[in-house]
Amino acid sequence: LSAGPAQQRTRIFMAVRSRFAEDCLGAAVSRGVRQAVILGAGFDTFALRNPYSELGLRVFEVDHAATQAWKRRRLSEVGLAIPASLTFAAVDFESGDLGRGLRDAGFDPDLPAFFIWLGVVPYLGRAAIAATLHYIADITGSEVVFDYSEPLENYPPEQRDEIAALAARTAEVGEPWLSHFNPDEIDCELRGFGFADIEDLGISELALRYLGAPAGIPKSGRGPHITRAAGSP
Repeated sequence: LSAGPAQQRTRIFMAVRSRFAEDCLGAAVSRGVRQAVILGAGFDTFALRNPYSELGLRVFEVDHAATQAWKRRRLSEVGLAIPASLTFAAVDFESGDLGRGLRDAGFDPDLPAFFIWLGVVPYLGRAAIAATLHYIADITGSEVVFDYSEPLENYPPEQRDEIAALAARTAEVGEPWLSHFNPDEIDCELRGFGFADIEDLGISELALRYLGAPAGIPKSGRGPHITRAAGSP
């Protein structure tokens, strides 16, 4: 079945957000960071193709225990070995203790770390989002890349129906969108947690950087965003 316009844009955004996150991780590794945490990893493949493993980058994948067990089975079925640089940490964002789960997996909270948190924030409640960001901000030298979506009313009227339909489809499969943010709101919250270096890219900025869109295209705050936030050095 062919994808509709909203689904096509979503797929492109998913590819671009991964590229942005891994670009930022590469910059962090060049500064000496040797711990990467992928929050809500699911079937993310970065750890399987970690280009920095010889430099000592350890990757911690955080997700539900059941999801991780499923992933390990699938890797085994297709003959892919789990790299020595990858460690699984089973944590439920809504009810678990992220710090404890990571420490139990060998993560060192006294060393700088880079967190990748993609495709997760919209599906969590505000309290779980705040707790996770607060934890990351408290780690000296921490940095996080995550994505978020704006409220439906921020979209122009001609786009609201297709976005609402997309949200309905995710809810039907048991993954309703729970949290949305305005850009100025998330910026304020991040600074309140202690993040000082914040970069927020909307659709127009991402298109200009990665998709060859011409300079001078109108900026639009509507739609998904990807944000990089760094804490204390």
